Amino acid sequence: MTIKVGDTIPSMKLMMATPEGPKETSTDEIFKGKKVVLFAVPGAFTPTCSNRHLPGFVENADAFRAKGVDTIACIAVNDVFVMGAWGKQQGADGKLTMLADGSGAFAKAMGLELDLIGRGMGVRSQRYALLAQDGKVTYLAIEQPGGFEVSKAEEMLAHL
Repeated sequence: MTIKVGDTIPSMKLMMATPEGPKETSTDEIFKGKKVVLFAVPGAFTPTCSNRHLPGFVENADAFRAKGVDTIACIAVNDVFVMGAWGKQQGADGKLTMLADGSGAFAKAMGLELDLIGRGMGVRSQRYALLAQDGKVTYLAIEQPGGFEVSKAEEMLAHL
């Protein structure tokens, strides 16, 4: 079942890429008592994700903070080392939290997994963005497969 507005973010462990290296965290730590923008991409270093999706959030990080967002997080079904390298390459350090959903367990718990086995990429996450207040989803924008309209940074800013 796909998560929807009003639902609580599932409680689970994730890995976080930090400048000091990998760190285990939990969705409870990330979301509890905070206003969080979370966006998911099908894969680090992929064209749309690298050229348009992540850069939009990096460029607009100050605008999100000015609107009261405590944390801006990017998540993908990639390992924490890939997420760390991608974040560094994109200038995300200090602006975004790079989260690794290495096994796709979070994508599955959210009901937002995307089967790309036929394209040689395994099971990934759908592209989406959400706003959560204290762990409850208050806004959710899920892209159609191959799309990039409703989950971009500018659209999320318009909903704050």
